[in-house]
Amino acid sequence: MVAIFKKRSFLMFLTAGVFTLSTSLVGCSSKTTEKTAVASNSINTKTKVLKMGYQSAGDIVKVKGVLEKRLKPLGISVEWSKFAAGPQLLEAMNVGSVDFGSVGETPPIFAQASGVPFVYVASTKPGTGEATAVVVDKDSPIKTVADLKGKGLAFQRATAQQYFVVKVLEEAGLKLSDVKHINLTPLETRAAFERKSVEAAVIGDPHLALFQKTGSVRILRDGKNITTQGGYWLGSRTFVKDNPELVKAILEEINNIGKWAETNPKEVAELISPEAKIDVPTLELVSKRRRYTLRPLSEDVLSGQQTIADLFYEQKFITKKINVRDATLSAEQYAAFTPTDVKP
Repeated sequence: MVAIFKKRSFLMFLTAGVFTLSTSLVGCSSKTTEKTAVASNSINTKTKVLKMGYQSAGDIVKVKGVLEKRLKPLGISVEWSKFAAGPQLLEAMNVGSVDFGSVGETPPIFAQASGVPFVYVASTKPGTGEATAVVVDKDSPIKTVADLKGKGLAFQRATAQQYFVVKVLEEAGLKLSDVKHINLTPLETRAAFERKSVEAAVIGDPHLALFQKTGSVRILRDGKNITTQGGYWLGSRTFVKDNPELVKAILEEINNIGKWAETNPKEVAELISPEAKIDVPTLELVSKRRRYTLRPLSEDVLSGQQTIADLFYEQKFITKKINVRDATLSAEQYAAFTPTDVKP
C-alpha cells in the first residue's frame, strides 16, 4: 500500500487569528505588578508562536481560549489551523505548519510508517464507544455486519475509523478485503450517505448524532465493548524537545479544561454550537460520549498502540513494520512536562 504522506499540495485548512501581547500599561504600580507576574510565570521557550491543529468536529481547548489566556502574558501567541481529520493534521505537522494537535489512535501509526517526525505527548481516555458506528439507511436490506460482504463501505483510511472497521468485520468473520472500501473524509462520507450513493458507512460524531436525531440511519454496530486506545496529543519532535516547559503549560490547560468539560456537557455544547453550526442538544449527546482528560503514556498504553501497529502491518495496511516507542521520548523528558494531576 502506498504511504499517505506523499509530497503534494495539502493546504486544506483555515488559520485563525494571532493574539499578540499588549504592551500598553498605565502607571508605575501597574507596570511593576505586570512585570512581577510575567517574571513569576515565565518559561523557557524557543518559540513565540504556538501552531495548534484541530479537527472540524470542534475543540473545547480552542473555543474556551485557555491557551491564549495562559500564554499571552508570556509573549506567546497561538495560531489555530482546522483540518478535516487526523491524517491531514499530521501531514501539516510533517511540513512544519503545525506544532501540536490531537488525533485518534490510527493516524500516528500511518504517519510514523511514512516518516513524519512527531512524538506522542499524552493520551486521551477512550469514550463510551457510541460515538462511532457502521450505519446503513433505515430502509436498507442490509441487516447485519455480515451482510456487508461484497458491499460498498465508506470511511477514511488511516483514521481511527479504520481500526474500528477491522475489529467490527473481524467480529463478523470478515476481512477488510471482503468489502468494497470507498475512501472518503468524514464530511464526504456524510454527504455520500445523504445522497444514498454508498450502501453503508462508518459515521462518527457529530455526524452520527445528527443522523440519529433524524432517525434516518440504522446502526449495525457501534464501538461499545470494542477495545480502543482513545486518542493522542502529538507534537513535532523538534518543538517538544525544544520547549518542554511550554509543553507542560499546554498539557495543564488541556487537562484542566478537560475536567471541566466532562462535568459540564451542556455548557460544552453551548460553546461549540456556534462554530460547529449544530444544535445544542445534539452536541450535548456528543459531549457525553467523549472523554477530554489526559492520561500518561504508560507501558500499557504504548503496548496497546503497538498491537494496532502490528495488526496494520500484518494486514498490509502499512508497508513498514514500526516500533511505536521510536516516536516517544525518554522517561525523564515525560516526567519533566507531564502535569502532576494527569493520572492513569
